[in-house]
Amino acid sequence: MSKVKASNSYLGVTEPISLSGPTDKDVLQTAEVEKYLTDAGLYESQEESVSREEVLGKLDQTVKDWIKKATRLSGYGEQFVQEANAKIFTFGSYRLGVHGPGADIDTLCIGPRHATRNEYFFRWLHDILAEMPEVSELHPVPDAHVPVLGFKFNGISIDLLYANLAHVVIPEDLDLSQDSILHNVDEQTVRSLNGCRVTDQIL
Repeated sequence: MSKVKASNSYLGVTEPISLSGPTDKDVLQTAEVEKYLTDAGLYESQEESVSREEVLGKLDQTVKDWIKKATRLSGYGEQFVQEANAKIFTFGSYRLGVHGPGADIDTLCIGPRHATRNEYFFRWLHDILAEMPEVSELHPVPDAHVPVLGFKFNGISIDLLYANLAHVVIPEDLDLSQDSILHNVDEQTVRSLNGCRVTDQIL
């Protein structure tokens, strides 16, 4: 049986076809393709890119306000309310940087264990979004294989998933790549987390 030499500087079993960098011709052809794609309108404008970032920032603040309000309405003490946190992550084509103009943004809201999907997410967060003038075409799909809230925020299409972890408090520096976040959660949460976890592995 053949053995892979320990001195290999590459990953995997087989050697790479080439370790050479791009030639001048390759660089020129890449620039020509990028220009063609830009002229064809297949890259979003700088204005749309900035708009997407602003929408994500507003959405993140919205879920942070929502989790505190909903926690307070549930009768928890004020200290627990102040510590309550939710956080927005992106995945899919937007996270990979390969989205086109007008494409939706796949997003994931992470909440703590007391913030249940049906009551907190599909009821209270839904109602908050429904009252916001920036939000339109709001449609919940709670019975989907991966439950989702779909809507437009300032004209940007958003698909928002939800995962409530076993954490009492969601830290701002939460690392979704850790397998421990999959402990003591339901199947919908596992499926909702998969998008972000797979995207991060690709990157």
